[in-house]
Amino acid sequence: MHDIVNLEGRGIPAVAVVTEQFKTGAYAQGKTLGFDPELVFVPHPIQDRTVSEMHVIADGVVREIMGKLVGQ
Repeated sequence: MHDIVNLEGRGIPAVAVVTEQFKTGAYAQGKTLGFDPELVFVPHPIQDRTVSEMHVIADGVVREIMGKLVGQ
């Protein structure tokens, strides 16, 4: 989250990709930092996913991420 705050502070659009399990924590951390980050949520867990599974997850959110980056 600190990286996103830093990037946004420099005028560089950023989006955090967070697993559903950490949704509450991501919003809380943004609030603590005084920041309303752009967030995209993906299924949990991530660490045990295969490359193919990660591609499916990424394909499922890439349009949402791009939309947030360009403000759509």
